[in-house]
Amino acid sequence: MYPTLASATSVSNKSATSQIALPKAASDLVYATAGYEASVNNLRQVTLATDNVFSDGSSLELATVTGSVAAGLTAALTVAV
Repeated sequence: MYPTLASATSVSNKSATSQIALPKAASDLVYATAGYEASVNNLRQVTLATDNVFSDGSSLELATVTGSVAAGLTAALTVAV
């Protein structure tokens, strides 16, 4: 958040914002754990193909997910700058 319009438009404060797509298998693992029961129905209603952000293609924004739910998951994505 920027405190003033001047700081928000200053080139020295530039930033990039994006979203990372997660593989369905990784999402399914997480949503199968306790605590996500109320959100499972939401997950079923959206796919990367129907998502408003990723429906034009997610291949360049699809992270690789490693690890386990118990030990922790890591999402990795190489982004060109």
